[in-house]
This record gives sequence, structure tokens and C-alpha cells, in this order.
Amino acid sequence: MKNALLIVTLPLVLSACASWSQRPALPPLDAPGAAAQGFPADGKLAKKQQVSRHVGSTESEPRAEDPLPSLELTEEVMYKVLSAEIAYQRGDWQTGYVTMLGLAQQTRDPRLARRAAEIALAAKEADEALAAVRLWRTLAPHSDEATQYYLSFIILSDDLAEAKPLLDERLKEARPQTRGLLAFQIQRLLARAKDKAAAFTLLEDLLKPYLDMPEAHLALAQGAFAKGDSDRARQEALAALKLKPDSELAALSLAQVTTDKNEAATSLSDFLARHPKARDVRMAYARMLVEQKQYGKARHEFEMMLKEQPQDLTSLYALGVLSVQVNDFGAAEKYLVTYLNVLSANPEEERDPNQALLLLAQIAEERKDTDAVLKWLAQIEPGEAFLSAQIKRAQIIAKRGDTTQARQLLHELKANGEREHTQVVSAEAQILRDANQLGPAMDVLKAGLKQYPDNTDLLYDYAMIAEKGNQLDIMETALRRIMELAPNNQHAYNALGYSLAERNIRLDEAYGFIDKALKLAPEDPYIMDSMGWVQFRMGNLKEAESLLRRAYDLRPDAEIAVHLGEVLWIKGQKADAQKYWRDAQTKDPQNDTLKSTLARLNVNL
Repeated sequence: MKNALLIVTLPLVLSACASWSQRPALPPLDAPGAAAQGFPADGKLAKKQQVSRHVGSTESEPRAEDPLPSLELTEEVMYKVLSAEIAYQRGDWQTGYVTMLGLAQQTRDPRLARRAAEIALAAKEADEALAAVRLWRTLAPHSDEATQYYLSFIILSDDLAEAKPLLDERLKEARPQTRGLLAFQIQRLLARAKDKAAAFTLLEDLLKPYLDMPEAHLALAQGAFAKGDSDRARQEALAALKLKPDSELAALSLAQVTTDKNEAATSLSDFLARHPKARDVRMAYARMLVEQKQYGKARHEFEMMLKEQPQDLTSLYALGVLSVQVNDFGAAEKYLVTYLNVLSANPEEERDPNQALLLLAQIAEERKDTDAVLKWLAQIEPGEAFLSAQIKRAQIIAKRGDTTQARQLLHELKANGEREHTQVVSAEAQILRDANQLGPAMDVLKAGLKQYPDNTDLLYDYAMIAEKGNQLDIMETALRRIMELAPNNQHAYNALGYSLAERNIRLDEAYGFIDKALKLAPEDPYIMDSMGWVQFRMGNLKEAESLLRRAYDLRPDAEIAVHLGEVLWIKGQKADAQKYWRDAQTKDPQNDTLKSTLARLNVNL
């Protein structure tokens, strides 16, 4: 079970605490300058944000308002505004821009300068946009929005010297309580500069008078890390911790900039020993343990967080996944069921329950509790996992003997596109094949191929059912068609070569097909098994044994064990042969190849 879930569980537990990344959650800089970098398609500048979101301002420090000019809306002004807009709408941005900018210069109205900037942005003309923004800021010097655009443009254009006086002024004007936040915002703004070294030098100069603040050192740590100077970043993070030993942000920054992950984990662990209530740090530490595959330790950290907040969804989900990873399925079920109950009681939480339901279904399948498997799968909501969950339900229902109900469930599914349609068709054909209804299975695949004649997955399934029904001509035609459509499809070559070898016919051709497949996928144990088997058919027992042993080491599959056992039996190593056959019997008691081999060789285990 552990191996079966490995691929599923590792990404899930990381996503469970994705919002608690080891990267410090620095205050965001919601700069309209992002528009300058990406140029919005509609050319609209961002609406004015709350004052606290702008560099150097807080809600408690409202900036002075800029009075608008006393402007009479004359026919001339109205005509120029309308002609500029009409020209822009007709695709002549230059005329619209020049007219609007000229009118802004004439009237001294910052709204017109702003509109000129919008037109230039829509046209992706950075120089013209900057000229309009400069005028806008000149006409509205107290406008946070104009200042924000102005700073963004000049930093993106690497005109850092022009930005320095303004940023320096903002830092000096800021109250002590808000200066730390401003330091972070300035670092984020300067991070957009192309010349990272020059931007960091400017950041150093700006923050030099404020090095008694831990936030200044953390901003420098982020800046140094952004330009690839991990040593300097670490020094600054340590300096911040020295100034404020209980700072979770400083602890997270130190872990982030430490290149040695073991050392980073140790730094977080040491911080938690001194400050056990630091939840953000504990979450980051737990995530790091997961990445290092220390699942037991990670589970302990999440258990501590859950003890403080018994209904925390992140901890419940992560504990469910980690419990699966350490084979504690009872605990996994308890945590995941609690997770779903808490989620159901809090519908405002935007979390997907499907992954938890899939894990519960897999746990129930491991226990061979098919009723529970069906119960969990039936609760999967429409989304990415829905189709595969319903197919799995149909397969389980079919295994319980109700092929009709299983097929009905598949027919009721609303599949979209070729990929989903072929998944449903293949599932229905496999259900019929397992029920030994080869004719109906062939009919289902024929109908699918009529709709998607070049779908290699359907062609392969069609070939395999034809092979089972001993319709070798149909099988070979389908496999050769796959070779035409997908010349690097190793499975088609392997299937045709193995089918010929199994029947002990056209062995030279069989060898050629399997050799082609093995060159395409040299580490595939099943193709090695095919090559070993064709070598056996050709009388090359030594080569056959070597290949089959290697294949079995890579994948201890029952089918490979049967083949290796027969080679050893023919070589006279009968005790070894029986050992492999017993292993195959333990893994798959109903294996048809094992039964036929033992009957043909008249062997009783």
C-alpha cells in the first residue's frame, strides 16, 4: 500500500501546507507597476488602492489631496477629448495619445495625463507611457497612484538614481511604526530592476540609517538572496534575529536563505525549542521535514499544531496523508474523516475534498472493504478526479459480479473530448474482457475506433483482446497501425514480439520487434521479460536466465517469476524453479500463465 500511494501522497502533503511555505510571507507590494511590466490588454490603470497599500503611506497618514484645475469645458476641449478617444478606438493610438497629452499640458488637468498614460500602456509603448506618467505626477504630486506608477516605470527602466530621492524621502517621512513595512515594500519594488546589483546597492544606501530595525536587515536579506548572494543574505537574517530573537519572520528568512537544507531545518528546530508557540515556523519546519521524507518527524510537528487547534484543516489533512505514508491506516482514516467533517461544517472554506476521499477509498481497498471503497468514491465531486473515480466504481462493481450495472454506470458518464471518451471505452472493454466476454469487448472497441480511428490507446486495447481471442491477424494489423502512427511506441513492438514468442512462431521477427522495444525503453522490466522469453524460445538459456533475473530484480512480478522458473526448470535447477513459482503463486494465485505452465510441465507445488 505504501508504494502504491507514494506518488499520490507526497504532492498532497506538500499542497496541504503550501500556504505555509518556508519563504517568509513578506508584506506584498501591490504596485500598479506590474501593469508597466505586462501592459494590460485594455490599457486601464489599476483603480486607486487603499492608501496603506502604497509605498510610504498608511491609513493613519492620509496624504494631501491635489486640487483639480478650474477648467471650463469649452467646445475646443470637448472636441479634442472626443477626437482623441475616437482615434484611439479606431486603432490610431499615436493621435489619441498626442492629443490627450497635449491637452493635459494645456489644461494642467492630471486626469487627462492619466488617460494619456492609459493609451500608451494599451499600445505597449513604455517611453510614451513614462512621459505621460511624469506629467501626471507633476500635476498631482500628492497622488499615491501617480507616484507608484512613476516609481515602477523608472525602476523598470533602471533609472535608479532618479528613484533614490523619492524613496529616501518616503522613508524619512514614514512614522517609526510603519517604516519597517515600507522597507519591505521598497525591497519588493527594487526587485523588479534589471540591474540587480545596482538595485541592491541602492537598497543598502536607503536603509543604512535604519539598521537598528530588524525589518531593515530582513529587507536586505531578501534583496541579497534575490541577487544570489546567500552568504550576505544569511548575515542579514542573523542580524535581524539578534535584534529581535522572537521574530518568526527572521527565523523563516534565515531558513529560506540557508542553502544547506539540513542546516536550515536545524535553525527552525532550534527556534522552536526557544519559542514553541511559533506556529508559522512550526508549519514551515514540518513542510521541510516532508520534503526531506522524514515523515514520522513531520507527523509529530503537525500533531503538536493540531493539539493547539483541533479543527485546523491543514493539520488534519497533512496528518491523514502522512499517516498513510507510514502505514498507519487507522490514524489516516481518523484524520481524513475528521477533515471531511470539519470541511463540511465550514462550506466557506475553498478546499477540494476529492483527494481526501480518494485516499480513504484507497485505504478501504487495501482492507478489501469494497462497500467502503464504493461509499467514498460515490462522494467524489465533479472535477479533475471525478471521471477516474467513477471508472474505478464501475470496475469494483464488475468484480462483484454485476457487469450490467458497471456498464450502465459508465454509459451514464458525461465524457468530454477524445481523452475522456477513450478512457470510458477502454474501461468498459476491460470489464468485458475480465468477464471473458471477448466478443462484446471487441464490439465496444470497434465502436470507439469508428469515432477515433487513429487513437493508439484504443488500437492497443483492441489488439490485446484480439490476441486473447487468438485472432492473430487482427492483433498484428492493429499493432502495426500503432507503429505507423507512433513509431516510438515501445509497447506495440513488445506486444507483437511477445505474442509471436509465446506461440513459438516467427522467432526471428519476434526478436527484432522486442529488440526495437528494448532500445526504446532499455530499463523496462516487462520488455526485458519478453527478450528473456524469446531467447528461451530460441534455445539461448544462459541469455534468457540473465535477462529474466534482471527483470525480476527490477520488478518482482508473478509473470516474470513464471518465465524465470521455466527457464531454470529446463536447465535442471528444479528447486530454484519451484521457489519462483511459489513466489508467483503467493503474489497472484489465479495467474493463468502459472497454471498453464505447471500443467504443461506436470508440476505440483
